[in-house]
Formats: sequence, C-alpha cells, structure tokens
Amino acid sequence: MGISFDKYLGPHDDALLLRSKRSEILASNLANADTPGYKAKDFDFKAAMADATDNRSEFSKSRLKMAATNSKHMQNGQAGFSVDIKYRNPYQPSLDGNTVDSGLEKTEFSKNSIYYSASLRFMTGKFQSLTKAIKGQ
Repeated sequence: MGISFDKYLGPHDDALLLRSKRSEILASNLANADTPGYKAKDFDFKAAMADATDNRSEFSKSRLKMAATNSKHMQNGQAGFSVDIKYRNPYQPSLDGNTVDSGLEKTEFSKNSIYYSASLRFMTGKFQSLTKAIKGQ
C-alpha cells in the first residue's frame, strides 16, 4: 500500500511554499524602504492557504494541471494554487510616495519566519517518524 504524502503531511508543505513566497515579498518591501514611489506589497496568507487546501481535491488538480505540448517539457512541481498579491494600505505614506513602513515589515517578516520554522519542524518530525517506521524502530 502506497503512502500519500499529501495526506500524511497535511497542509504544511503548502504552508512552507506560501511562507517562502511571503518572505520574498516582505524582504523586497524592506529592501525598497527608501525607494521613491515604491508600493509595499503583501498577500492574505489565510486566503492563500484556503485556496491551497481547496485545490487538494482530484477535480481541481486535474483542472489546474498545466498542458504540455512536448513529452520533454518539465511538469510544474508546485501546488496548484495562486497567490493574489496586493498593495498594502499605508498608515502614513511618505512624501516621495513610498508606502513601506519598516517597523511593520520587520514585524511581519519576523512572524512569518517563526511560522515557517514551526511548519518546517512539524514536517521534520513527520519525516523522522516515517523513517523510524520504515526502519522498524
């Protein structure tokens, strides 16, 4: 009997992908904190996770599968969900049009890192227990 990693790992593999994407966006915001006219971006993690868990059904996976016109094309290994990136509403925009609030971005980046680490530790534990089961320990 085969093991379904989707069922075994639950939503944590999707959470890692989304947390990684959010880290990139937040790091980009921080890097452009002094860029005139830069608009801070982010996405709703809960909505993206809901989309990711909804797309686990066989119907939506087959519906969202990419079409390959050649047998040598690589298949997309990422989950079949999308992230709707939006501009962040500024509390107090600067005169140069930049909407990045460094304090807020650092806080969000730190929280995102903690959640990423938690999901990673959870998955590590799952794989360690699976390894023990395979070895018969």
